[in-house]
Amino acid sequence: MAEEEHDEQLQTIMGLIINGGNAKSSAFEAIAAAKKGQFTVADSKLKESDNFLTEAHNVQTGMLTEEANGNHAKVTLLMVHSQDHIMNAITFRDLAGEIVDLYKKLAKDAK
Repeated sequence: MAEEEHDEQLQTIMGLIINGGNAKSSAFEAIAAAKKGQFTVADSKLKESDNFLTEAHNVQTGMLTEEANGNHAKVTLLMVHSQDHIMNAITFRDLAGEIVDLYKKLAKDAK
């Protein structure tokens, strides 16, 4: 793999890791806000998480398109780690949405 290709792949992988981490952090902040009854903030943080995941998804789509066109990426432990990061962020975001909804229901039922 040429140096330029390696650097580009590394930049792509790091982008996935960063977006996955940011998505998970925003989802966690949504839960913390909902726990305090700050549902507007919670909803905003969930949306923010979704935006990070969309960015990661767009990168993945580009990688898949390259693969389909015969440009195979070298699979490294770092690449696998980046994909794991994204999958965990997606799972955590889904769970955070359910927890925020639960806090909203509890707040409504307490009235």
